[in-house]
Amino acid sequence: MSEWSQTRPLNGFPHPVAPGRLWGVGVGPGDPELVTVKAYRILKECPVIAYPKKRSGSKSYALEIAELYVDPSEKTMLGLIFPMTKNQDELMAMWQQTADQVWEPLSKGQDVAFVTEGDPMLYSTFIHLARILNEQHPGVEIQSIPGISSITAAASRFGVALADGDETVAIVPACDDPNLLRKVLVQYDSVVFIKVAKVMNQLLDVLAELNLTSQAMVATKLTSGEEQIWRHVEELRGSELNYLSLMVVRK
Repeated sequence: MSEWSQTRPLNGFPHPVAPGRLWGVGVGPGDPELVTVKAYRILKECPVIAYPKKRSGSKSYALEIAELYVDPSEKTMLGLIFPMTKNQDELMAMWQQTADQVWEPLSKGQDVAFVTEGDPMLYSTFIHLARILNEQHPGVEIQSIPGISSITAAASRFGVALADGDETVAIVPACDDPNLLRKVLVQYDSVVFIKVAKVMNQLLDVLAELNLTSQAMVATKLTSGEEQIWRHVEELRGSELNYLSLMVVRK
């Protein structure tokens, strides 16, 4: 597909229309009041709002926040299903389908605001989407609007400083490799583990081994109406947590 779409002929000759701009809009961790002024303006101005869509049909976390600031009846609402599989062929096909859906309004000169939880440049689906569009349609201007991440929100809610002076911080997707968990906990002054729901027991084992259990805190759906916080993390052993859960360990 060409980087330029054609509009009605002018004096017998078609003239090109520049593609629209793609915005990655961070809408924060949950509290609608944490949306930035710029994010609010872009959501108001963009004719197309793209958002992560769940297969079940329920609203995405980011969409629930965005709908407090825009009237869906006045916008083109573009729901995008992102692949949740490790099958590479299926992944590539679904990502291409998603990129094509976003390119359609962009190719007509319409700006698209893709809303994402937290920050669009930190563990966000926007990153991969933007990369595909940049590779396949380099004429598209892509910009992101920073959002408050669950990581900084956690520091505020817990009342702890993530780093002071020359201290170091690590942001780590939790895994079931105890050696890796142990390594980052020993090496850094503060560690933020994201996606902890499926590996909580392994994390608790390593924390106990390093005598750091009392320095750990867990939260889920931070700053939202469904927020939950645990300061005695051992009580979470064997429990089922929401996907949007993280742990902060401050030594």
